[in-house]
Amino acid sequence: MATSRRLLLSSVPLVAVGLLSACTGSSRSAPSDRPEPGAEAAPADTETLTSGLQAPWSIAFHGQTSLLSERDTARVLELTTDGATREVGVIDGVTPGGEGGLLGLAAHEGMLFSYATTDSGNRIERRALAGAPGQLALGAPEVLLDGIPSAANHNGGRLKIGPGGMLFATTGDAGDRRAAQDPDSLAGKILRLTPDGAVPEDNPFPGSPVFSYGHRNPQGLAWTADGQLVASEFGQNTWDELNLIEPGANYGWPDVEGIGGQEGLTDPLLQWSPAEASPSGIAIQDGTVFIACLRGQRLRAVPLADPQAQTELLVEEVGRLRDAVIAPDGSLCVLTNTTDGRGDPAPNGDRVLRVEVTGG
Repeated sequence: MATSRRLLLSSVPLVAVGLLSACTGSSRSAPSDRPEPGAEAAPADTETLTSGLQAPWSIAFHGQTSLLSERDTARVLELTTDGATREVGVIDGVTPGGEGGLLGLAAHEGMLFSYATTDSGNRIERRALAGAPGQLALGAPEVLLDGIPSAANHNGGRLKIGPGGMLFATTGDAGDRRAAQDPDSLAGKILRLTPDGAVPEDNPFPGSPVFSYGHRNPQGLAWTADGQLVASEFGQNTWDELNLIEPGANYGWPDVEGIGGQEGLTDPLLQWSPAEASPSGIAIQDGTVFIACLRGQRLRAVPLADPQAQTELLVEEVGRLRDAVIAPDGSLCVLTNTTDGRGDPAPNGDRVLRVEVTGG
């Protein structure tokens, strides 16, 4: 059943569809097109943790150690305690081009998981992480899933470890819109695997890694404290989306972009104009979703219990943002992305920033 409630935020073209009941996304209320207060800019302090990165894409944590991917060099870097970066290794077989290359990373129980574009499509691999921080090295690769459709754009690419230690991945439609509606295709999906690449028995489609479908190019994954999966998604020309992900649900692309109200399709919690803030990585802290935005160059903060109270941070202050994560110490970190060929490159390359909201 499509969602029903719509709250229009007037100062930016952002629409909230429904409010959460205990962050489950299961309760929906009657339609309302009443204008609500617009988004406000909130002040924030930033601290540069490292700089000099080239087209960085993802931040993952191995214990207390930050691991970074660079899309075009295919390098995996570790952030050392003095703020320098050190090459842990290079992911072999990566074919960078357009939006493809070394994309998402995730770390879990001594293993590093990577999502990368190759000559034969996008591929998910894992490798052992050997050594102590400052001396980390990568073991031999093990392919968990390959043949994920790839293209110059719409590759998805986010990896995250979710509840129960399961591995989640986002995939784009790779330019084949109808594939997003085909449950047998790996394109335009959110996937769920065990850490060794098997299909979990409780996945919604037996024998398939597909967890949800009807996606255009999702790149953000995060969970609320009670386990609700939230995902961000790039739209075409009309609406970007923030979705509450349910197993087996169809999120509409390409039949619907944004709110459609159609039976059998799941509408987004939020939608907004792609010109305002195209969303990539997301993080959730204390019930607020922080959305790293490329186009629009801002960090959007959306309280899930009250989406119309959203605020915007770092608006056009630090350039395009690719990822947002919560560090092991509880701090919010973001990854800038000015060197990917679409931004205005900063003189010292891209950075990892620690962000502290100071008001608003």
